[in-house]
Amino acid sequence: MAEAKPPRTKDPRRAIAAAKAAAESPEDRGGEGLDRYDIAILAALQQDARLTNAELAARIGLSAAPTWRRVRWLEEQGYITGYRAEIDRRRIGLGVLAFVKVDADRNNAAATRQLEASLRALPQVISCHYISGAGTFELQVVATDLDAFSRFTLDTLLVLPNVGDVHTSFSLGEVKAAGALPLGHLSPPR
Repeated sequence: MAEAKPPRTKDPRRAIAAAKAAAESPEDRGGEGLDRYDIAILAALQQDARLTNAELAARIGLSAAPTWRRVRWLEEQGYITGYRAEIDRRRIGLGVLAFVKVDADRNNAAATRQLEASLRALPQVISCHYISGAGTFELQVVATDLDAFSRFTLDTLLVLPNVGDVHTSFSLGEVKAAGALPLGHLSPPR
């Protein structure tokens, strides 16, 4: 009686190549969720957005082509919204950073949208949030000095449509600014 031969197994090189290709392609996820490569890309680009694609690929452990496809996918899906240089405001003469709460005269949709549009147009306003509690908006405003901030407040901010009151606090020193977003909560469970 002849011995039964074990079933023929797949070529292990093909299985490894197929698994690697699946790991390298964001399209295989159906556009849902982030895997460890995506998270690694986000972390690396937050640390240094000037990395070349080849440098980024080496850091995350993929080849250049799938890394490029993943970066494009992250941009298209809105995970990466832009790239910019971080500039030291003091080195360019913007010594004052103020936190300004702006109370609105009226809290209705049309008046709020008009004030939002006006605030967006002001280059001195580097951040603006619609907030709960006291105040309607919380702004971060930069100026060269206190005199320039005072002129901005009196001549620009207080004359915007729907501004009722303004409350200001000044930064006495930066402890942390423009930090990278934490990504630990995105890691797949182990």
